[in-house]
Amino acid sequence: MGFYAAQQNAVEINGWTNISTFKCVNNAFKNSSSIYSFAGNDLPNLVLKVADFDCKNKMMTADFRKTLIEDQYPTLTIRFINFTKNSGRFNALVEVKMMNRVKKYSIDFSEYKNSLTGNKRIKFSDFNIVPPKKMGGIIFVKDDLDLQFNLAIKD
Repeated sequence: MGFYAAQQNAVEINGWTNISTFKCVNNAFKNSSSIYSFAGNDLPNLVLKVADFDCKNKMMTADFRKTLIEDQYPTLTIRFINFTKNSGRFNALVEVKMMNRVKKYSIDFSEYKNSLTGNKRIKFSDFNIVPPKKMGGIIFVKDDLDLQFNLAIKD
């Protein structure tokens, strides 16, 4: 007998330092039971609290929140502006708002077991954010980030 994962929402930000990788997951969104529709103008607008991101390492989580200046900018917003489906392929124009800076990205999605999954390589510098450094610059975070989505959808 096998176990099957239920539909699950997820927003992850994955990144790299010069010595390792990190993954920060928004736990409140992951544990939400929201199901999204992509029909007509009824497109998702995700408002995520920076404080709900967990990088599975206290220092990394604190650095992540400090880098995004959580006390001044407590939310990160991901708004779907346009969504198209062509012969089984999905594409969305998504607006990401971080620290009062807005960038638009075209993201390809695929459907798997009542979920849409997609990812996009973005950069700290897209939002005028300087990636953090530690130990006088010996350890540094690279500019590239992978923004990954998994959205539970209606049948």
